[in-house]
Amino acid sequence: MNLPRRYPIGAEVQPNGGTHFRVWAPNPKKVEVLLEAGPGAPAAIPLERQADGYFAGLVLQAAESTRYRFRLDEGDCFPDPASRYQPDGPHGASQVVDSSGFRWTDSEWQGVSLKGQVLYEMHIGTFTRAGTWQAAQLELAELADCGITVLEVMPVADFSGLFGWGYDGVGQFAPVRLYGEPDDFRRFVDEAHRLGLGVILDVVYNHFGPDGNYLTQFSPDYFTDKYACEWGEAINFDGANSGPVREFFFANAAYWIEEFHLDGLRLDATQEIFDASPENILTAIGKRIREAARGRKTIIVAENEPQLTKLVGPIKDGGYGLEKKGSSIEFS
Repeated sequence: MNLPRRYPIGAEVQPNGGTHFRVWAPNPKKVEVLLEAGPGAPAAIPLERQADGYFAGLVLQAAESTRYRFRLDEGDCFPDPASRYQPDGPHGASQVVDSSGFRWTDSEWQGVSLKGQVLYEMHIGTFTRAGTWQAAQLELAELADCGITVLEVMPVADFSGLFGWGYDGVGQFAPVRLYGEPDDFRRFVDEAHRLGLGVILDVVYNHFGPDGNYLTQFSPDYFTDKYACEWGEAINFDGANSGPVREFFFANAAYWIEEFHLDGLRLDATQEIFDASPENILTAIGKRIREAARGRKTIIVAENEPQLTKLVGPIKDGGYGLEKKGSSIEFS
């Protein structure tokens, strides 16, 4: 069944009804999507096995706000690795999110480049007493008046517990429920753009947090022991079955730019991202960010403790090509 999908993984509401689910799970012989609450629940629907270990299927009764998990081989149930929202945290059920219902007002926004900007690093959980997107949004005009031009939001990938700096996230596609719902994040960005403020997001592509990380239940090939990472298992960007792992992160980078209208990404600790592929994962992510921006200017900030200049060097000279026309990169 050839259905429209924006990304290769996750749950996507279809324009003609139903929700299409797709997950990479090469080890199980059977994958079911369990609808636990909301539209269509309760139900258990088997997904069809596709090439390269993906399972997929259209579930007609699933819709916006349906809560679901994946059951692997008649065994335990787990949240979606590409869940768009975890209302009860990383150990709970995933929730279907229909981003098409949000009405953006920033169609004239052209993005931002790095030169001349004044960046403000913002932790949503501590920026206001309420610690929410809505509360932070109320302060955006004040930041603009102070001369701030770009907000660098610290990581928001879902994590367990009631507080965290964001660097042990496990839900790469799911803005943490502690700050509000995904549309609250979108309203925050939309208002920032109305006020002339750019917004970039800090993302952690070098490791996953230890609590609530169920990726190995779907495939142990998300990780590798080929490299030693400072914060746990290194992510498999160049070993066996690394194609779908790379695709996961390509989709994630594009997702933040396209569905949240972000103006770029800050890549955390790139020295702990290991890849000996012909095209380095950082090069590929940089390309995907620019493609997703569709002509808007973007900023890519690469934290790199050794300050390796090859990140900004031309690809033809052995660099990663992150510095390109229409986008800017800076080390942090």
